[in-house]
Amino acid sequence: MFTGIIEEIGKVKAINKEQSNIHFTVEAMMSKELKIDQSLAHDGCCLTIVQKNDTEYVVTAIQETLDKTNLEDWSVGSKVNLERCMKADGRFDGHIVQGHVDCTAKCTNIEDLNGSWKFSFEHKNTSHKTVEKGSVTINGTSLTVVDSSPTTFSVCIIPYTYAHTNFKDFMVGSKVNIEFDIFGKYIQKYLEKIN
Repeated sequence: MFTGIIEEIGKVKAINKEQSNIHFTVEAMMSKELKIDQSLAHDGCCLTIVQKNDTEYVVTAIQETLDKTNLEDWSVGSKVNLERCMKADGRFDGHIVQGHVDCTAKCTNIEDLNGSWKFSFEHKNTSHKTVEKGSVTINGTSLTVVDSSPTTFSVCIIPYTYAHTNFKDFMVGSKVNIEFDIFGKYIQKYLEKIN
């Protein structure tokens, strides 16, 4: 389980395909503290470390992961938001994030608000929803929804988040990973069953 508070931006150093799987080598300062078999969120997608040294590590994405995320679009040099699992005695500084990406979304607009930024997104997943002032995870970052419709939403980004995540690399058309709020998903499922 994660909280959506990004610890570091890693850099993809190598990409190796093996049958339908892709092995990503990622350079990160936290690599020396990681362990093999440890779970780590990459742009919000939970992946298992299979190899490591003090400067980089390797994770493997299977076809199901590639189908649901933007990982297949990564290239050597791509910058990736990283977060380790929450410690049992840690604080919930963001919200409950599972590391299970629901779908991708496309950035449709970036508005400079003279000190912050408003990012708008569109997705095709009508089975899950956002709500205004609710939580959403974008590339692993816990954020508050500003505007919401069945297939669109927006978030505002403060300068610290902009500087310490890969949001600064987003452009109109960028594809990002979305995880909808787990409580909202359970409530929606329950309402579907009783109606």
